[in-house]
Amino acid sequence: MRRIFFTGLAAIVPIVITVYVIVGLFYFADGILGKYINTFLEKYVDYTIPGLGIILTILIVFIIGLILHISRMRLTRLIEKMLFKIPLVNKIYFPIKKIVDFLFFPPKKTFRSAVLVEYPRKGIYSLGLITNESSSRFEEKTGKKLYNIFIPSSPSPLTGFTIIVEEKDIIFLNIGVDEALKLVVSGGLLNPHG
Repeated sequence: MRRIFFTGLAAIVPIVITVYVIVGLFYFADGILGKYINTFLEKYVDYTIPGLGIILTILIVFIIGLILHISRMRLTRLIEKMLFKIPLVNKIYFPIKKIVDFLFFPPKKTFRSAVLVEYPRKGIYSLGLITNESSSRFEEKTGKKLYNIFIPSSPSPLTGFTIIVEEKDIIFLNIGVDEALKLVVSGGLLNPHG
């Protein structure tokens, strides 16, 4: 009985939370513009349109995108120059912009392959993603072939740290970057296939 109950609970909870989040996001997004327009409509027409705020928000975002595209991003650069001069704003705006750019416009070749490295000490393996071959300056100084490796954090692979590792200390894995990221995001629950 207990096992059947928990099986049902495990099936229902993700669905309920997903619906709750989507409905919450709908009301939040609709409330940005929708609440003012619907107040006006209710007062003068005695009628409201659910979702009107979302439609208008999407339309405004599209128009702003069109204006920026036509101006060849000159307007964005001008605004960013002004924001850079404002002390507190520049500390908030630019890190957020980097995250948003990463999410919406990811570089085509961000990570080359998934690897294992003994880090932070011998005997403990960390999953890493090769971002590039290391600087030739580093290789000249050490006389070794080096790679830049990004070690993503769980559960958010957007954060982590970069280490530089000698090629002989890298274990190249036969899994894709997507599979490696699933392992990181799941905190080790979803093992890669193959």
